[in-house]
Amino acid sequence: MPNMTVERRSTLLQALSLRSAHTLDQVSPENLFPIPEHVRAMEAEVLLIVGDRGAGKTELKNALIDERIRSAVARNSPNVRVPQGKVEWKIGWPLGAKGPDSTGWRALQVGHQPQEDFAAAWGAYLLRGLAEALTEDERSSVQSVLELASVNAVGVTTAHRQAGVNPTGALDALDARLLRENRWIFVAYDELDTVDTRWETLGLVIRGLVTFWANYARRWKRIRPKIFLRSDFFKHHRDVAGADVAKLAGNRVELQWSDANLYGALLKHIVNKPDASGGYALRDYFARSVKTRADETLGMIPVLSTRDEARPFVDRLASEWMGATQSKGLTFRWILDHLRDGNGRALPRSLVQLVASAAEIERDHGRAKGGHLLHNVSIRNALDKVSTEYVSQAKSHEFLWLEGLQARLQQDRNAPWQRRVLVRLLKANFDGQWSANGARPPGSSPEEVVDNLVELGILRARPGDGDKFDVPDLYLHGLDLTRHGGAAKG
Repeated sequence: MPNMTVERRSTLLQALSLRSAHTLDQVSPENLFPIPEHVRAMEAEVLLIVGDRGAGKTELKNALIDERIRSAVARNSPNVRVPQGKVEWKIGWPLGAKGPDSTGWRALQVGHQPQEDFAAAWGAYLLRGLAEALTEDERSSVQSVLELASVNAVGVTTAHRQAGVNPTGALDALDARLLRENRWIFVAYDELDTVDTRWETLGLVIRGLVTFWANYARRWKRIRPKIFLRSDFFKHHRDVAGADVAKLAGNRVELQWSDANLYGALLKHIVNKPDASGGYALRDYFARSVKTRADETLGMIPVLSTRDEARPFVDRLASEWMGATQSKGLTFRWILDHLRDGNGRALPRSLVQLVASAAEIERDHGRAKGGHLLHNVSIRNALDKVSTEYVSQAKSHEFLWLEGLQARLQQDRNAPWQRRVLVRLLKANFDGQWSANGARPPGSSPEEVVDNLVELGILRARPGDGDKFDVPDLYLHGLDLTRHGGAAKG
């Protein structure tokens, strides 16, 4: 591969290192990689969308809510059954000031039938969220439910019960009207882990939501829920919710990422990144390494049928091997393998961050030679940065109790551990504080927490030795842990 000028390498690395400007609350059409199985979430029959943290649930939800992006995604997914007629999206959660806070949800636990109470609460807040679509007479029949303060979950739920059949009657009338007018209302429930920091309350709230829609999804034809649920909640609570989950999950969408789609998502970011001059130097640089098609809204979309079709791109991005010899492994495989969690899953956000971080490091140290942009040492060092960011994000959002887990594991920082050692580490002040706001890990005992950490992918059982547990690289550096016999990163 021929050498490149210092100026060109600098331009390419600068563009490659730029992070995407959009946040989790926004969606950028240039970065959205449409996967047909994921896009099935817009089908009317699909009620449940399940994915790991970082799998793209919120990005997909926001893409479907945006009419322009939704239309672009639909035309790039011809086999998806897109609802015909006028489509309107409503937010079922998070409601912000229009819904209860954690104190309001916890107050519902005081009742003798908490799961039934939580289901009724979701019915009440659905009614309030759709109030603008009701006629004046329909609103009048449920005024007692609508006039209370949103934060008062117990009061709102009580008023909903006391209104008798009126709430259901009002929504029945709305659904019939939508059908006559060929309209749809989709209600999106996302970020359900923000309901409360307590695992028990969280479980009751989510099961209440599932119970409510299991009862009404078949009743209403044009009022349809879209429940975006984290995989661990789906796995952990489906046995408790039983038949209710089965009713919703029969035609669910699972946001899984094949290796081909992971590289496709990375390439989607790269070929649509402008450089400092407003041009697309990266697109030109990788033009012979990837096949693309153009869309007026989504930009250039990589076309990858298999993972191997991404290898020319990786070989141009970095050297073939993660070292001077083959012993360090193929770069093409190493990148994804070291981003996988304990369940063997890698996510596009981590992959994009790895390449951007490696470009930042390479820009400052300039180790790459020939026509490559990234050196293997830059990629290895970038992995530590990705792990740090990944764990930091989890501590402040989904897994607030990771701070307490990290503190307890510091007593023996060298993974892997035997189960008995892990249990001993977690027993240390097990009933004490795990986070500043009271969040605790899933599980009522150290033994149960270990099993749930495996389910979450934070730990993994060593192959051939199910009594020994390791920490995947995605979490290792971020939790300030080391690994017995681990090689230095060059």
